[in-house]
Amino acid sequence: MHWIIGIQNALDFIEENLTEDITVEEIAKRCYASTFHFQRVFGILCGYTVGEYMRNRRLSRAGAELNEGNQKVIDVALKYGYSSPDSFAKAFVAFHGITPSAARIPGAQLRSFSRLNIKLYLEGGSNMNYRIETKQKTRLLGYKRRFEGIPGNDEEQEVQMWLNTRANQYLLQGVAKDPTLHYTVTIPASDGGYDFYIATELREEDWAKLKEDSFLGEADATRFEEIPIQAQTYAVFETEKEEFPTRNSLTMHKKIISEWLPSSEYVLANAPEIQKIHWHRKPNKKNRFIELWIPIEKKK
Repeated sequence: MHWIIGIQNALDFIEENLTEDITVEEIAKRCYASTFHFQRVFGILCGYTVGEYMRNRRLSRAGAELNEGNQKVIDVALKYGYSSPDSFAKAFVAFHGITPSAARIPGAQLRSFSRLNIKLYLEGGSNMNYRIETKQKTRLLGYKRRFEGIPGNDEEQEVQMWLNTRANQYLLQGVAKDPTLHYTVTIPASDGGYDFYIATELREEDWAKLKEDSFLGEADATRFEEIPIQAQTYAVFETEKEEFPTRNSLTMHKKIISEWLPSSEYVLANAPEIQKIHWHRKPNKKNRFIELWIPIEKKK
């Protein structure tokens, strides 16, 4: 219950301070959570980063006020945190599809973004098998893309990365310690968005061979990078075995955050999130499954 109350307190605080310069740290305090934990859970459950949510609410309110026709554009821009008419106009057009001046015309079509409210209802009651495991310090070899938004919220951008980098995946599979495994590593970026890696694990003796031309064939080894993974405690969940377990892993991920985590004695830790994708399962493709490794630490 305290988590539900905390999120609602945070939403109320945002709404009461839309015209103020508030920080994520201040908002997280209303949720009784660390800044990192609050941002990750808020994004996964709500589908927006905290910054996106506040920006959308501010622009929604700004459009409504301009449409009333009794305020200047510059006054509304300053009221909602924009230092210049140009920056306000750019954000306003991206959100509403029309300029702030056009929004003042009676009958102008504007976009509304309503505030979020937490509704209490029963959920859960289902079985979720998991194990708690401490993973020792290790390293993976892979390549990355920087994505905006919330991990897993825009499945298409990650799917396109998989489809457009097959050559890299085949090279990694050829040098992998276990060729039946792919890894993904998700690391939230400090300036928003996240780094998404596709990777593999090498045998320890193969790390020294990376600079040898023969190790990766004709490929340039500089296209890959070492991904250090520090020692960390993880909650590990497995999808059902099926031919295409990816979509179920997305559903399971949200369920872990919304159901399992609040009822456990853990919170999210500031560490990489890992997926071990058992894809090359022979002889039957329907034996594929994904392990979700969620970094955790004990509640304080």
